[in-house]
Amino acid sequence: MPQMAPLNWLTLFFLFLIIFFILNSMNYFSFLYKYKTSKFLKKSSQLNWKW
Repeated sequence: MPQMAPLNWLTLFFLFLIIFFILNSMNYFSFLYKYKTSKFLKKSSQLNWKW
């Protein structure tokens, strides 16, 4: 029925928004950063100059 078409579009729009936000939040919060546990060590090279 044509009178019910706006309600159908409205429900489809809300369904799309819900799915869109769920997928975006899943992609945002499921990304895991790899933490670097090793610390940067400066290699100090000592040069013994023997003249």
